[in-house]
Amino acid sequence: MTDTATVPSDPREHEALWRALGTVQDPEIRRPITELDMVESARVDDAGVAHVGILLTIVGCPAANAIEAAVRAAASGVEGVGAVELTVGVMTPAQRQALTERLRGDRGTREMPFGPGTLTRVFAVTSGKGGVGKSTITANLAAAFAARGLRVGIVDADVHGFSIPGLLGVGENAPEAVRPTRLDNMILPPVAHGIKLISIGMFLDDPRAAVAWRGPMLHRTINQFLTDVYFGDLDVLLLDLPPGTGDIAISIGQLLPNAEVVVVTTPQPAAAEVAERSGTLAVQTGQRIAGVIENMAGLVQPDGSVLDLFGSGGGALVAERLSTIAKRPVPVLASVPLSVELRTGGDAGVPVVIADPESSASRAILSAADALLAGGRSLAGVKLGLSPR
Repeated sequence: MTDTATVPSDPREHEALWRALGTVQDPEIRRPITELDMVESARVDDAGVAHVGILLTIVGCPAANAIEAAVRAAASGVEGVGAVELTVGVMTPAQRQALTERLRGDRGTREMPFGPGTLTRVFAVTSGKGGVGKSTITANLAAAFAARGLRVGIVDADVHGFSIPGLLGVGENAPEAVRPTRLDNMILPPVAHGIKLISIGMFLDDPRAAVAWRGPMLHRTINQFLTDVYFGDLDVLLLDLPPGTGDIAISIGQLLPNAEVVVVTTPQPAAAEVAERSGTLAVQTGQRIAGVIENMAGLVQPDGSVLDLFGSGGGALVAERLSTIAKRPVPVLASVPLSVELRTGGDAGVPVVIADPESSASRAILSAADALLAGGRSLAGVKLGLSPR
C-alpha cells in the first residue's frame, strides 16, 4: 500500500484531497468512504501526483469499479493534482468487524430495526390474490418515494413468487448479475434507482428455480431480511407481500405490528371480495390499513372513451368494507388505469414513474405515494432517544 508516513509538501493539498474523497460514497452503504475507514492513505507529492490507497470491504467487492472510478474523479478534481496513483487493498477481518459494529451502532449484533420504535414508515403492500399488479405497484411506489428525495428500501417478501429485482432492473435479465455483499454476518443490499432492495432471488444459483419452503423457513428468511440486511437509516421501507393470508403475512403481522398495510385490488367486484381478506388479516394482527389502490382501472381509448376491461368500483367497494372492519375511514389512494407504459416499464426494469412521469399511470401512483406520506403516523409510544437533563 501507499507509504502513509510520507508527509505532503503542502498540508493544504492533503486536506483538500481528503475533502474531495469525502464526497465519494460507497454505492451499497451509501455513506462517504472516509467515514467508513475505506481510505487508508491520501497525499499529494511535490510533482502534483495524488497517491490514494483505498480498502474494499471484501475480495471481489461488486462496487469496486464504481468506487475506483469515483475516487479517481474526485482526486483529479483537486486543485494542483495532475495525476492520480490509486492502490486498492482489502480490509482485514478486524477492520471489517469494526465497520459492521460502526454501522450497527447501538443496536448490537442482531436486532431488527424496523419494529414499533422505528421512525421509518413501514408499508406492507398486499393483495387477496395474485395477478393484480401488486409487485408492480410496490416497485413504482418505491420509485415515487425515492423521486421525492426519501431514503427507500424494499423487502421482497414474496419468496415463492419474487419479482422485485426484475421490476427494478437487477434481476436475471440484467447485464450483470446483481448479488448482495456479505460483510461477515451483515448483508449489504444492492441499490437500483436509488432504492435498496433485497430478495431471495438474489441468493439463488438459478433464479428460475422454484423455492419450495414451508412456514418456519419462510419466517426465518423474512426475519433475516429485516435483521441482517443493512438498510441504514430509511425514511420508508416497503414490503412486497405474497398474495393471500398465508404464513408470510402472519409473520409480518408478528414482526412488524407497526406496519401500515396497502391493499391492491382490481376494479372487478369478485376480486374485491378476495382483496378484503388480506385487509381483514391486517386488522386482526393489529396493523393499520393505510388505504386501497385500485389497479387495472379503465383503459382510455384513442377517442377519449374509457374501456372498463375489468369492470369498475372494486377499489371503492374494498375501501368501504375495510372501513367497516377497521372502524375508521380507509381511503382509495389511487385508481391506476391499464397502461402499456406501466407494463413495458416493468419488463425493462425501469418503473414508469421514472420512465414516463407524466403518463396517467404515473400520475395515479405518484398521487398515491403523496397520500401515504401525507397520512403520517402517530408517534405515541415511540422512543425518540431523548432524555431529560
